[in-house]
Order: sequence, then structure tokens, then C-alpha cells
Amino acid sequence: MTYSPANTIWVLLGAALVFFMQAGFAMCEAGFTRAKNTGNILMKNLMDFCIGTPLYWLFGFGIMFGAGTAAFGWIDPFILGDYSHILPAGVPLWAYAIFQTVFCATSATIVSGAMAERTKFSAYCIYSAAISLFIYPVSGHWIWGGGWLAEMGFHDFAGSTAVHMVGGVCALIGAKMLGPRLGKYGKDGKPKAILGHNLSIAALGVFILWFCWFGFNGASTVGMDSDDLITSAGLVFFNTNLAAALATLVTMLFTWLRYGKPDVSMTFNAALAGLVGITAGCDAVNPFGAAIIGICCGFAVVLSVEFFDKVVKIDDPVGAISVHGVCGALGTVLTGFFATGVSTMKGVFYGGGFKFLGIQLLGVASTIAWTAIVITLVFTLIKKTIGLRADAADEAMGLDRSEHGLVTAYSGFSILPDGSLAEGEIVPMPAPIEAAEAPRRAKEKAPDAPVYTRVQIICRPASLENLKTAMNKIGITGMTVTNVMGYGMQKGKPEYYRGTPVEVTLLPKVQVDIVVSKVPVRQVIDTARSVLHTGHIGDGKIFVQDVENVVRVRTGEEGYDALQAE
Repeated sequence: MTYSPANTIWVLLGAALVFFMQAGFAMCEAGFTRAKNTGNILMKNLMDFCIGTPLYWLFGFGIMFGAGTAAFGWIDPFILGDYSHILPAGVPLWAYAIFQTVFCATSATIVSGAMAERTKFSAYCIYSAAISLFIYPVSGHWIWGGGWLAEMGFHDFAGSTAVHMVGGVCALIGAKMLGPRLGKYGKDGKPKAILGHNLSIAALGVFILWFCWFGFNGASTVGMDSDDLITSAGLVFFNTNLAAALATLVTMLFTWLRYGKPDVSMTFNAALAGLVGITAGCDAVNPFGAAIIGICCGFAVVLSVEFFDKVVKIDDPVGAISVHGVCGALGTVLTGFFATGVSTMKGVFYGGGFKFLGIQLLGVASTIAWTAIVITLVFTLIKKTIGLRADAADEAMGLDRSEHGLVTAYSGFSILPDGSLAEGEIVPMPAPIEAAEAPRRAKEKAPDAPVYTRVQIICRPASLENLKTAMNKIGITGMTVTNVMGYGMQKGKPEYYRGTPVEVTLLPKVQVDIVVSKVPVRQVIDTARSVLHTGHIGDGKIFVQDVENVVRVRTGEEGYDALQAE
């Protein structure tokens, strides 16, 4: 075989981008879940790739691409057989093998998010292995390996069904068998919002995935050495981006109308939903068809998340079932309507009749059936042996601690536990305390010593800068500012998270502590009120308390002297 440098580089570049999608999935899942499970999420996203890679090398690739039967490839450990019948023109075997390996890992990692915060790590490793070993390769053989669906003309260009829907179906079955997280549903059966801890990380994950999707879809042309391939790649890129953008826009507007405000996390999900939906037909539809597919996925992801959360009560923390399962199937079916006939059969709206649509429906249904049956057996076997779900106490503690012995994934932003220093170790001081006592001017506190006053102000974060400026003007030389959460008599304003009302909203507030000695307390209170007052609920409160004494640590000064600027 004569190899094409352009085709080989294109496939290898695509493989690298699809690999980096693991980082995007890890960030999305970590951001949409609670901080106490972050390490567990990251570990799972690392290990499903590391487990899947050797298993796909040993058996998966042969099962998927071997020239066996229409239902099954062949068992070929270490990829030693002849695959010339399936290799793209000009692409070496190992380049194509790594390209397909990263696709396999993507399917396995989808399951992690839906089953997050309550799955045993050992169980995760086992079912992730099963997906890479035979669940994904068998249906992949039907679709991409020359199997019976491929022979019928089923079209799934880059994996809406073969990759994403397979992962989404596994996620659905797993989340159903696991049951919801502790506290997700009340006694009345209504869902409670469990907010993700870091939307910044989640947003970064979405942008990483969107960027890498150009490799996921674009490199699936598996070549760039002809005018037709170059034209096809350009169309794939454009359609991929257009569908994602429109899905995101639709979900933003839809949730704005539905909940009163645009839902941030649902809108992030919509970007992924549009990407998943267009993946099947990105080469076969024109931009108009891509736009319609994106719009449909934008509506579908919202309604699907609500359906699984509120109706069937399947707890999916990140929306993986809706994004990958529902929108993967939807995009594949919609290709049967909008395919223009350039690279596949014509869709219903382009004069192709209903034959191609029927093939698309059959492919989706058969893949769902295969995946659901086998993954149910796998989950049942795990549940009956080592157990699928973590203990309630471990779940409440957080899987970082119980599964990995990780106290926190954010050690730089939290107080370390007792024992973080070695026994007997002390933190070196820049100067001994005796030296600091030299300039001490304060006397021992006399029985009639004055009482100092702490003024504690709770206010809106937006009011802080004005408050600081006003306090400086009246002579306040120091203050302590803390970000806090709280509510008053009104218990906060009801809001929605992913369509679920947050029952008691702890609103973000700022707590400002000032100890007053020289400046009159009444002046501090009146100044704070004049700055913070708007006449609306939530202006805040001011608490006044006596303070017995104040000590400056560095010099040992006490009382009045300790509160004065030097």
C-alpha cells in the first residue's frame, strides 16, 4: 500500500484532538458535581482511557473491524491480522488503530457523569472495561466495520449512535439501577436541586469539547488528499459549529421563557447536545439541515433532562443521558430526513422517500437493544458480586475520601486537617516573640479599661466597594471581609437549577467586621446605612457587639493602641 502523508497526518491530528476530549469530559463532570467527589471524577476519566486502550488493542479492534461475519468481526489479540479491507486510502494500520481507540474511550467515559457521586470505583473500572471490550466493538462492527447495518446503508458518519448513544444507553441503565443520590428526591417524590460546585470548570470543559469536536467529526473524513475530501471536511466543520451554536441559542431562549431566567448549566449542556446531534449527518446534510438538527437538539435536551429528572426519576447529575443518548438518537434519525444524497442516501425532504429513514430508525433501535441488554447483564453481575453503589456513609462523606483517601481535591483553598505538619514540627517565625515585645506600649488591662465595639455588617456583594470607600473616609483603619451565604425572613428568592426549583436559596452575601475604638460607633452605623440603603429587601443587617480586648500579634500592643495605624 502507498501511504498518503496528508491522510495520515489528518487522521493522527484527529486522534490527538479526540483524546483531548477526555479532559473536556473530566472538567464538565467535575464542575457539574460536588467538590467532595472531584478527585473521584478525575480518576475515572483517566482510568477509562487507560483501561480501554489495552483492551481495545487486545480484542476490541478485531471484533469491530475484522472481516468475520455481518454480526461479529474476529478475535485478533494485538491487532496482527489483515485489515486492508477496512483501512482508509493511504492510512497506515496503526494510525487508524489509534484513531479508533480514542473513539472507543469516548464512548466509555460518557457513563461516568450519569453515575457520578455514588458508584464504587472498582465497579466503574469493571463496567468501563466491558464497554471497551465488547459492547462498543460489536455494535461498532455493525455500523463501521462492514457489518449488517453498514450493508443496509445505515449512516452514522462520526458516531452519534455508534459512540454517543451507546454511552448514553449505558448511562441510562446504570443510573436507573444505582438509584438517585442521597437527598435528590423528597418524601413527596419531587426532585431537589443539587448544584454543581464549579461552573467555571464546567464551562472550560464545554469549550474544550467543542474545540476537539472539530477533530472528532472533521477527521472522520480520514483523508485530505483530494478535492472531494477537502470539500467534505469544510462542510463537516461548518455544520458541526452551526448545529452547536443554534442548539445553545435555542436552549438559552427556551429556558429563559420556561424558568424566567436563562439556565446556565442547561445552556452548557445544549452546546454538547448540538454537537452530538450533528455528528451522524455532518457530512450528509447541508447547513440548513444542520441548523434544524441543532434547533431540535436545543429543545430536546431541556425536555429530556426534565423528563428523566421529574417523571421517571432517574438522577443524572450532568445530563449525559439526555445529551448523548437522546440527542445521539435524535441526530441519527433526523439525518434520515435531511440527507441531501451527496455522501449517502437521500432523506425524506430531498426526495429519498422513507426507506433511508427506516434504515436509520432500525439502526438506532437495534443498537439500543444490544447495548441495553448487555450492559444490564454487566451491571447485574457487578451488583450481585462486589456491589455497584457506594455505602450511604461513604456517599455522604464524598467518594474522594472514601474511595481514594483524598481529603480534598482543592487543598490550596481549604484548611488542612490536623496532622498536616509532622509531629513536633513548628512553623519558623521571622522574629522571636521577645523581640516583638520590645516596642510594646500597652499596660496590663485595668479593671476600668474601656470596652471596644465590633460592628458586623451583612450586605450585598455589589455594595462592598462603596462601603469600603465610605468607611475609609470616616477614619476606619481596618476591616475583615468574608464571603458568606445566607437568607432572612423571606428565605431568598426561588430560583431554578436545570429546571428544578431550589427550595431554600442561600444568597451570596458579604460579611464585614469592623472593631471600633476611635471613631464613634453611631457614626459607623449611620454611614453604613446611608451607603447600603436602597429600600428593597436584602439591603442587609448591622450587628453591634462589645469586645473585651484587642491584641496586635506582632508587637503585643493591646486595646486602643492595637487598633491604630502605625
